[in-house]
Amino acid sequence: MTTDGPDAEHRPPAGASEATVDAVGKLTAALEMVEEARGRLYGFHRLTGHADNDLLDALEALEDAGHGELAAQMREDLLGKNVISRRWTFQIVEDYDDGYWEPFRAWERRVREELLEGRRHVYEARLKEERRTHGRPGHEARPADGA
Repeated sequence: MTTDGPDAEHRPPAGASEATVDAVGKLTAALEMVEEARGRLYGFHRLTGHADNDLLDALEALEDAGHGELAAQMREDLLGKNVISRRWTFQIVEDYDDGYWEPFRAWERRVREELLEGRRHVYEARLKEERRTHGRPGHEARPADGA
């Protein structure tokens, strides 16, 4: 068995065309963008929650400084307010996860299973083979055994 080249899990299965590998690679790349968007959405969720906690601290500081009426008006209007119509950020995240992210992941997995026997990153493995300098240190095809 040769170790110069992708392992079996990263080679196209018999009968998978280059066009199929390319198409699945594009679908996986699209999913990766969805994953990045999801991460940013979670960042938005956490930053907004942090800001709401900071707002509470600011309101308490305004009250302590003798500005209770102004703090009370702001507390009533802004603290705990929905960030979009009828939703806090956790609800936005849940809607995104349930309505878009999970179905997208399921479709990408299904396409890989049906067309590439479930193999991941076949397209990227092909790119690596095309671009690496064979035989040069730092350009090995795969990790060392046990690594």
